[in-house]
Amino acid sequence: MQSIPVDTSRLGVLRCAVGPEPKIADFESKEVKKDRDGNTIYSVAVTVRQEGRRVSVIEIAVTGEPKGVVEGAEVRVTGLDAFAWAMGDRHGISFRAAAITPVPPAGTPAAASNGKAGGA
Repeated sequence: MQSIPVDTSRLGVLRCAVGPEPKIADFESKEVKKDRDGNTIYSVAVTVRQEGRRVSVIEIAVTGEPKGVVEGAEVRVTGLDAFAWAMGDRHGISFRAAAITPVPPAGTPAAASNGKAGGA
C-alpha cells in the first residue's frame, strides 16, 4: 500500500470530533489493533475546515494514546499520510499520523508567561 504525504498546513483548522479510542482489529473478539512493536493504535476523528468549504471528518490512526486531545479542541497533526485501499467493490482512503497533539489556546498562562515574576 503506497502512502501519500498530506500537507496539513493546507487543511485549515483541525479539531478533535471524537477523542482517542483504541482501534479494534477484530470486532468479534474485541481484540485491539497493535503496531509491529506491540503498541496500541488509537483512532481520532478530526474535523477539517478549509476557508469557504464545508466541514469534513477524517478518522486518523496514530500509535500510542494522544495525551490531552479532547473533543472540540483544536489539534495539530504531524506526519499525516493517506493510503488508498480497496476490498472487493469497496474502496476508500485511510489516514495515519506520527502524532496528534492539542494546540494550546492563545493567551494560556504557559503561553503568556515569560518567566519573570511581578514586582521588584
